[in-house]
Amino acid sequence: MPTVKTSIATSDPHSITVRGRDLVTELLGRYTYTEMVYFLTCGKLPNPQQTKVLDACLVTLMEHGWTQIAILTRVMLDSVPDQPQVAMGAGLMAVSSVFAGTMEGCSKILSTGIKRGSDLDAYCAEVVVEHIASKVPVPGFGHRLHKPDDPRTPRLFEIAREAGVVGQYIDLLERLGRAVDSGYRKHLTINATGAIGALLLEIGVPLSAMRGVAVVSRAGGLLGHVVEERETHAAREIWRLTRENIPYENPTTD
Repeated sequence: MPTVKTSIATSDPHSITVRGRDLVTELLGRYTYTEMVYFLTCGKLPNPQQTKVLDACLVTLMEHGWTQIAILTRVMLDSVPDQPQVAMGAGLMAVSSVFAGTMEGCSKILSTGIKRGSDLDAYCAEVVVEHIASKVPVPGFGHRLHKPDDPRTPRLFEIAREAGVVGQYIDLLERLGRAVDSGYRKHLTINATGAIGALLLEIGVPLSAMRGVAVVSRAGGLLGHVVEERETHAAREIWRLTRENIPYENPTTD
C-alpha cells in the first residue's frame, strides 16, 4: 500500500477531480480564480468575505513598477525571448524576505502573539527590543518609497473590516506598529506586506502559504512586464545605462 497520498487533484480519461469536486461540472464557471486559490490552499471553498479579502491581497501585491523582480524578468526575457516562463520564474525567485515576501515573517510574529493571548502590548515591546538588539528590521514595517505611510495599508484594513473579519490580527499589528514607533523613536509605516500578513491570518490562510500568495500575486504583474518588454525592449536600455554609468576601475594593490 502507498504511504503517500494527495487530496489536491486527480484525473482519468473522462474527468478531472479537484479536492473532491468535478472540475467541469462543479467548478468551471462557478468559482473565480481567487476562490480557487483559497480552495486549493485552505482545503475548503471561501465564503464571500474571505474571497473579498484574499482578492484585495492578490491585487495589492501584483504590481509595483520598476522593482528588482520586474527588472530580473525583463533582463531574462531579453536573453530567452521565446521562454516567458523562464523570465517570469527568474523574477519570482526574488520574492523573498527582502522584496514582496515579508508577510511571512510578520505573520509569524502575529500568530505567536495571538497564541500567547495576554499582555499583547508587552509582547509587542519584546518583539521590538529583540529586533533592535539583533539589528534586524521588524518584518512588515518601513518602506523605501512610501513615507510617512504606505497608502495601501489603511485601505486593506478598511476592506477587511467591511468584510467583517474578526480583526484580532489587525489589532495586534496596529499595537505592534505603536511599539515599533516607540522603540525606534521614529515612525515606521506598516507596509502592505505587513497588512497582508494580518489579513491572510484573519481569513485562515496557513503560515506555510504566506509567501506563496505573494508569488501567485506577482506572477500576474510579471505577465504584463513580459508583454510590454517584447514591445519596448527596455532591458537593452537597462544594459546600456549600466555600461555607461558603472565605470570599470583597476583593483587597488598593496
